Amino acid sequence: MRHLWIVGDRRADRLRAAAEYGPGIVAGCHRRLRGPYTGVDTVLHAVLPEAFARWPELVERHRIALLYGIPELAEVIGAGPRQLAFTGPFEQRTRFYGAQMIRCMNQGIVTFLTEYARLARTPLVVVFDDLHAAEETTQELVALLLRRADPAALRVVAGGRRDGLGDQLSAALTRHADMVAATPSPASAGKPADNELVRAFVAADGVSDDPAEIAAYDAADAGLRRELHDRRAAELVPGAGSGLRMGAIPYHLERGGDPGGRGREALCDALKLSAEIGFSAATVDFGLRGREVTDPDACPDDFRLFTSLAANALVPLHRPDEAYALYMDLRTRYTDARAHMITSYGIAMLYTRFFTPRDHETALAWQNNAVAISALLPDPGERTTRQVFNDNALALIEMHRGNLDRGLDLIEAGIARLDQELTPDDWVVHRSQLLYNKTRLLAALGRHEEAYEGFTKLIEMDPYYTDYLSERARISRRRGDLAAALDDYDRAVALAPPYPELHYNRGTCRAEAGDVSEALADFGYVLEMEPDDVPTLFRRAELLFDAGDLTAAEADVTAGLAVRPGDAELLCLQGMIALERDETERAADRLDAALVAAPDYAAALVNRAVARFRLGRPDGAVDDLTRALELLGDDPDLLLNRGLAHEAAGRPRQAVDDFDAAMSLPGADTAELEPARERCGRLLAGV
Repeated sequence: MRHLWIVGDRRADRLRAAAEYGPGIVAGCHRRLRGPYTGVDTVLHAVLPEAFARWPELVERHRIALLYGIPELAEVIGAGPRQLAFTGPFEQRTRFYGAQMIRCMNQGIVTFLTEYARLARTPLVVVFDDLHAAEETTQELVALLLRRADPAALRVVAGGRRDGLGDQLSAALTRHADMVAATPSPASAGKPADNELVRAFVAADGVSDDPAEIAAYDAADAGLRRELHDRRAAELVPGAGSGLRMGAIPYHLERGGDPGGRGREALCDALKLSAEIGFSAATVDFGLRGREVTDPDACPDDFRLFTSLAANALVPLHRPDEAYALYMDLRTRYTDARAHMITSYGIAMLYTRFFTPRDHETALAWQNNAVAISALLPDPGERTTRQVFNDNALALIEMHRGNLDRGLDLIEAGIARLDQELTPDDWVVHRSQLLYNKTRLLAALGRHEEAYEGFTKLIEMDPYYTDYLSERARISRRRGDLAAALDDYDRAVALAPPYPELHYNRGTCRAEAGDVSEALADFGYVLEMEPDDVPTLFRRAELLFDAGDLTAAEADVTAGLAVRPGDAELLCLQGMIALERDETERAADRLDAALVAAPDYAAALVNRAVARFRLGRPDGAVDDLTRALELLGDDPDLLLNRGLAHEAAGRPRQAVDDFDAAMSLPGADTAELEPARERCGRLLAGV
């Protein structure tokens, strides 16, 4: 059994075809309805009542991911915990999330659905229709579900036209679904001027694919259309949740009688909602649509907000050049100090964090401009907060330039100034960010005790922001306290959506603590979510190699090399696997390739020395081990092996020197060194 991809131009045709594969949950996914999670909300509303009643622990494990982008689900399962970032006014928010966070939430929702289907034991069919018109968030979730769900337990029926699909969803459909062409039905009759058809189109929130309704709407009087859009918006606004506020409401009001007024306000509301949650693609969409309906001279503040938030959201979408263009557009339009301050900061961050290659000196020039402007702002309160905000950004650049102490001085001065000039309830999120940056700098400067205390304070301030727990765990690992580190990782996993990096870090810590089975479980979950994650493939392959499972280890290495063909670590491990299988020529070839990629990779040098020795090339082995000793320092095992290579090459004097040096070091293998030295000693004595 495989998933299905039903292709057709009409929704009715596709749903009729889907019905042939059994009853299921039908979710219309057109973004105009409820924004980014349109359709996903339908599925979750359908399954959560049963899941919450029968398996409350399942819901609890995934509460964060379920509620994060669809807060309306709290009506079914209750509210979830809130991070500090979601408190206080929007204007004081300085921590925003983006597409990477939403992907983690999507992975959490997919895990919930697959586990629910497994527990229910009744095959579940979920029909996601209108995917060609779905927002990027829903398209990504369906793509993940297609890859991760077992069709025998949860079968995805994806419906839509062939156009409008993102690359990720197109690839998932091609790989994991069988395509079915829906049989087209006769076109409905209707007159282009039929007002009832126009009303039907608007009442459907513009998602109708009936050709007669579309033609009637396109041909209708513009005044009638505006009136109908305003009426429909008035029906939707009372009690509207975040979905409608990011979907149908702005759609109608930007087409109603006051697009530059009520339409602009609705788009501004949608923009803030999407930016707060981290729907990067939606934020770009709302920002560009807002610019279209906003008079930049009459409403400059809104125009700047639409532009700057759209520019910010382009960055996590890996489109920094477009972000730069939007910042420069504001700079050419306005002489306003705030516009130039905000865009100088934004451009500085592009140079120091996101452009390739990074250019910290250019970033410094732009950020110095932001700092200079903030000092000239007329309002004392704004001047203080903006100066501290921009000094914090300057500290980041100084950190990237290697000036850690200078960065720390800037942040500490900012913290002191805000504590002196603001009340404790003002700019709380930004003040936590300042403390976070200070604490990370303390850790980077090796002041681990102070950093540990700082992260502990941050955890008390904002217990659901799990980065703090991960950072404190890192310090515990440096201290050698693996138990404390694992406690923090476990707590973070329980509170956070499934961040691949978090599970990877816990997996490496578990491996370090000797808990191989649990480490493999963490790595397995990372690779279930992100099968092309090369570091995780490598670390799992290492564990499998050490456990003697060469077949599984090589499968991971092969998968990693398919993504990153020249990876030195993977090539080295591939060579080590070949050595274990006595495939010495292949081992030497793979280790040669590893050293082409990383000439001073010690592990590859040591293992190539073994391969060369087995192939009867002791001089080559000596060369590799000599370089490894230069890189790693004196090591009894390396000296023993180099001595054996000297012996094989007919150089007993050099061999004895290496054996003697090895025996003077802690941990020397005297059981092998003593007879080897005795053999070479006899040779030197002519016996």
